[in-house]
Amino acid sequence: MTVVRAAITQTTWTGDKESMLAKHEGFAREAAAQGAQVICFQELFYGPYFGITQEKKYYDYAEPADGPIVQRFAALAKELNLVMVLPIYEEQQTGVYYNTAVVVDADGTILGSYRKHHIPHVEKFWEKFYFRPGNLGYPVFDTAVGKVGVIICYDRHFPEAWRELGLNGAHLAFNPNATKPGLSNRLWEVEGPAAAVANGYFVLQPNRVAREDNEYGDEAVDFYGTSQIIDPRGNFVGERGSSSDEELLIRDLEMGLVREMRDDWQFYRDRRPDSYGEITAP
Repeated sequence: MTVVRAAITQTTWTGDKESMLAKHEGFAREAAAQGAQVICFQELFYGPYFGITQEKKYYDYAEPADGPIVQRFAALAKELNLVMVLPIYEEQQTGVYYNTAVVVDADGTILGSYRKHHIPHVEKFWEKFYFRPGNLGYPVFDTAVGKVGVIICYDRHFPEAWRELGLNGAHLAFNPNATKPGLSNRLWEVEGPAAAVANGYFVLQPNRVAREDNEYGDEAVDFYGTSQIIDPRGNFVGERGSSSDEELLIRDLEMGLVREMRDDWQFYRDRRPDSYGEITAP
């Protein structure tokens, strides 16, 4: 059975972009040293989670999907022979911004991007101030570790997004997050496993951890980490991440479980899209 060694990371805001970039480069190097073949960072990995407030200064964190940060990590991917999922703040053009994940293959090739579709706008998650809704569909990328798809944070609440990745061929579904305590805690526990089972693929969910009070003071929220990797039968692969501390999680994924699960449970065969008209009704 083919085994893919996968890594996901969780950390908090250091206080400046360059140290965040250096920290994540260190995560990548350590993961590769431990034999990892693919790594995914948390949502908006090189900055604070700026949805806490609505301030124009954070637009300065945006850059093109083939800009200096992605180029830096693409070169690192090639050096380390490591597939990378890079959740960035994308500037498509002046004044047009997206919450984006760029997928880079192990040879450093930038394969393409996913733009977050579902944009929340609730207390301390003022994302509509910063992002347009995604418009690139739900692409799945052929990488050195297999077929990789991405959805971002709030997207995970929509079963249709997970299913799009499955229908497009994903065997590894990455879901980088910035998630805090409250109504989401129970959803965090059940949505990933449910998506893995319903679609017969691995789900990998990095999440930010701890308080970014060095940026927001008393307004900061307490991201709860507990990053997790889930197999196609809905089981956690190893322990979940810490609820309070920075962590690099590395897990071995038995990729044959994708076929086993899909052969045992023929959900794709038994789908009835002809009967689901209300799902896409405006």
